Amino acid sequence: MATDLSLRESEEIQGDILAGFKKDNVSILFLKFEDAARARDWLRKLTPQISTTREVATFNEAFSEAKAASGGDDPKSLTATWLGISFTYEGLLMLSGSDPLPTLPQGDTGLKAFKEGAARRAGGLGDTGDNSPENWLFGNGRTQSVHAVLKISADTEKDLQAAVEAQRIAAAECRVVIVYQQNAKTLLGSRRGKEHFGFKDGISEPGVKGFDRPSPSDPEQVDGHPGTRIIPAGEFICGLENDQFSFPKDQYPAWTHNGSFQVVRRLAQDVPGWWSQVAVKLGELRTAKAVPDHATTEWLAARMVGRWRSGAPVCHFPDRDVPNNPTAAKDNAFDFADDPEGLVTPLWSHLRKTEPRAGLQESPDKPPFPAKDLNGRRIIRRGTPYGEPFDPASEGPGGPDDPRGLLFVCYQADLKRQFEFIQASWMDRANFPPNRNSQDTTPPGHANPRPVPGRDPVTQNCTDPDTGEVTPVDYESRDTGGLIRHTPLNFAQFVQTTGSVYAFMPSLSILRGLCEGRLAPVGGQTGQSGTQTGGQTGQIGGQPRPQPVKAYPCDEFVSVPDQYRRAGQSQYWAFHGDRCRLISIADGTAHTDRRVEDDTWLTSWTCLRDVGRVDCVLPVPDQQDPAGKSVYWVFHSTAGRQQYRLVSITCGGGRYTTALERSDRDLTYWGSLSGVGQVDCWLPVPDQQRVGGKSWYWCFHTTGGRQQYRLISIADGTAHTDVRERTDRELSQWGSLNGLNRVDCFLPVPDCQRVGGSSEYWVFSGQNYRRISIADGSGHPDRLVSGDRSCDAWASLS
Repeated sequence: MATDLSLRESEEIQGDILAGFKKDNVSILFLKFEDAARARDWLRKLTPQISTTREVATFNEAFSEAKAASGGDDPKSLTATWLGISFTYEGLLMLSGSDPLPTLPQGDTGLKAFKEGAARRAGGLGDTGDNSPENWLFGNGRTQSVHAVLKISADTEKDLQAAVEAQRIAAAECRVVIVYQQNAKTLLGSRRGKEHFGFKDGISEPGVKGFDRPSPSDPEQVDGHPGTRIIPAGEFICGLENDQFSFPKDQYPAWTHNGSFQVVRRLAQDVPGWWSQVAVKLGELRTAKAVPDHATTEWLAARMVGRWRSGAPVCHFPDRDVPNNPTAAKDNAFDFADDPEGLVTPLWSHLRKTEPRAGLQESPDKPPFPAKDLNGRRIIRRGTPYGEPFDPASEGPGGPDDPRGLLFVCYQADLKRQFEFIQASWMDRANFPPNRNSQDTTPPGHANPRPVPGRDPVTQNCTDPDTGEVTPVDYESRDTGGLIRHTPLNFAQFVQTTGSVYAFMPSLSILRGLCEGRLAPVGGQTGQSGTQTGGQTGQIGGQPRPQPVKAYPCDEFVSVPDQYRRAGQSQYWAFHGDRCRLISIADGTAHTDRRVEDDTWLTSWTCLRDVGRVDCVLPVPDQQDPAGKSVYWVFHSTAGRQQYRLVSITCGGGRYTTALERSDRDLTYWGSLSGVGQVDCWLPVPDQQRVGGKSWYWCFHTTGGRQQYRLISIADGTAHTDVRERTDRELSQWGSLNGLNRVDCFLPVPDCQRVGGSSEYWVFSGQNYRRISIADGSGHPDRLVSGDRSCDAWASLS
């Protein structure tokens, strides 16, 4: 039977959840919406850039294969920049205009946690005292609200900076405020893959059913990763099959399906303080004769974490680290059933506190739970260190006072049963594992009464900051007579919560719905008619018309083939988001514009039935027939991935029949587009159309988060051979585009083409447009005819 890996092909689930961006350079922007309508405009432009599971998983697999082929070196030529977007409860409320959770299930559920937000839930998670929301840099519920969380990840710092700058500009254009920005990056050299205390991180991630390939010898484990259990996908993706003990999948609201709840936390780490404390506690244990003579600070620190710096588990390597053993560094093939007292790996170690595996007992006299009973508590972590590594000799970056820590990100289907449970009921609960306190009675085999295990000493505090009550961790060891003795250790806290947000990362369908103010998919029905007509109202191809919205930012204008400069008017289909409208522009000085038809869904066009958004359209130069059939290349983004297809529009009797001439292909089919991430718009070179059997175009494209342009040519004929005539240049080369970082589309001024040796165009960028002129001849000098104005000036686009 073939293995079901269908989740790897998902273009609905965002890419960071299951596949993981896995980039060295990360920036998270915490955003606030000033205006709901403008925020939806911003989201329309952002949605095509959002990375899907399919594209991230495909890239990651290719990257891994190239790395293996090169002997372990990262393939420098294989790079990508990924974007993921999530929203807080308040953000969803603002975008949709309605309460996402008007009623809640009974009890304290994950949905309730999401609605209340991280700040209101802080007290129950141990975020009190110095960790309380009043000290947070974001998400505190008192200063600026957080409505959205935008995660940007790139292979290089340069690509990250370019992508962040592009998103800053896009946000500013739509009155989306960056409340806080946190950059993070993988530590370099011997610290690679480690967090700031020096320990390898991200080893114990779960496998996911339907995404990770199971082992042929044990279908419950990931192939090639012994000990990594495969967990039902519904523990991380809402609406999918989940564990029998978890929140019923049919009780999730429909808008959560194919999405995941996200926790983002900024955890500051005091590295010198933490290591100094380890040394002090080792001294206390030596005084108590509770550790062997060969014990070092590294030895004790490994027991606090549960693994050595390399990632090797203490349970398999109790005496020393094995840094040159790559198998040990990713070892998950163990549990704690043979160490019920925590004599090797302490019960309070970070590893056992966050994932007890098959070593968790209801009480010391009961057998341990099977590991699979804890499936519903697993989370998927996507954290990255921030700040420079500690360097005691530095007075600047890397110095003792330089900020550093972990930008913690995790995904789950249920905030309460997963993240909050791990944090509150395991890590911050002194009486976990439970029912171990023997009060004043000394259990058999013990030298003294058994206390509670204590809180996680890596991240928590033994002293309650509100009450001052101290609950030490219980260090267990055997005395010379073989009895288990209990030595109390009082750990201070050297990890501080400095920001926290609960958000929801929706599916691509819900993202497109939010663009239109709906917490539901839009344009999801397939139109039955391939004919576009003028003057239709009500239903288009069986679909209701969308609610009217502004038609900008604009994606593309396509001239109606038989309505160009006819009776002093030119008609265009104006594409914006997942919809299109028909407009007209009059000849003359004023160029009066009007709306001819209201918006229709893209899916009402036969040739665009499965298209989420049209990015740009390029007429096939030798296949334009105003009286018959015209053919076009349509570049589009569906679920964040750009491809192109060949379509036709046939004119006849005031009706326009569309057809899909050739299905989607990747951009790699165009030799002239080598290295291009996304084509944004085309501008024909005005005096180089069908000259000598060729047509020339300026291609404006976004690669690595920055828009550039190149010059290409397309030959007439069946093959339409394309050639890159000139390499990429910056927009600053155009004097008429001064001040623009991005062009959305060009619209030729209909009665100003090749007039007096020049052609004029309206240039649309975000909420504004300008008018420029391009001269015929060598160099094609360009100039600004009129400066930026708001698109509100276009009656047809309002």
